[in-house]
Amino acid sequence: MKLLENKTALITGATRGIGKGIAITFAKQGANVAFTYSSSVEAAQALEKELEELGVKAKGYQSNAAKFDAAQELAADVLKEFGTIDVLINNAGITKDNLLMRISEEDFDNVIEVNLKSVFNLTKAVIRPMMKQRAGSIINMSSVVGVQGNAGQTNYAASKAGMLGFTKSVALELGSRNIRCNSIAPGFIETEMTAKLDEKVVDGWRQAIPLKRGGSPEDIANACVFLASDMSAYITGQTLNVDGGMITA
Repeated sequence: MKLLENKTALITGATRGIGKGIAITFAKQGANVAFTYSSSVEAAQALEKELEELGVKAKGYQSNAAKFDAAQELAADVLKEFGTIDVLINNAGITKDNLLMRISEEDFDNVIEVNLKSVFNLTKAVIRPMMKQRAGSIINMSSVVGVQGNAGQTNYAASKAGMLGFTKSVALELGSRNIRCNSIAPGFIETEMTAKLDEKVVDGWRQAIPLKRGGSPEDIANACVFLASDMSAYITGQTLNVDGGMITA
C-alpha cells in the first residue's frame, strides 16, 4: 500500500534540490504532483516526465508564489486540473546572505517576500478547498537557521522563523476542520548547491553533525511523506528538525 495513494500534492520550487526530492518521493508513494518553478522550463518538463513515468499525474506551473494574485490563480488552476489539493508543501525559497551591517533593504525585503509572504499567499489560496473537503496537510519548509539563527543570515533566519509562528497559528485556526499544519526544519542538506562549495569546508560541517553526514533531499522527503500521510493524523502545529542531531534542545 502506497502511503499517498489518490492524494494530490502541490509543491512549490520543485525543479531542484529538496523540492525535487520531495516530488519524486511523493510520486513513488502514489501522489499526483502539481509543482511550481520560477524559470527553468526544461528542468520542469524533465521532472514532469520523470514523475509521470512513476505512474502518477504530474504538471509543472511557472508561477511566482511571492505574488498574491499569482498564488490564487495557481491554486485555482491546480484544482481545475487535479480536482483536489490534499497536501501543500511551501518549499520555494532564496538566500541573499550578508552581515546586517552590509545587507541592503532590497535583499531583506526580497527574502522575506519569497520565503515568508509566499507561505501566506499559498496557504490562503488552498484553505478554502481544504475546508470544503474537511481534510488537508500543509507543510512549511523552514530551516535549522529559523530555529536557532545564523550570523550573516538575518533576512533568511527571520523568514524561516516567521514560518514557525505562522505554522502554529494556522494549526490552531484550522484544526477543527481536520486541516493540519506543520513545519520541517532541515539542517545541512547536500544538493547541487552545496556540491559547488569547497570540499574541505563541507567536510568540516559534516564532522560537526552528530550523525557525521549531511542530509539528502530524500531524508527531507521522507519526513514530508510522514506529515502528508494519515500516519501523522494526530500531529499538528509542530516543527520537525531533520538535521542529523544539530539541534537537540
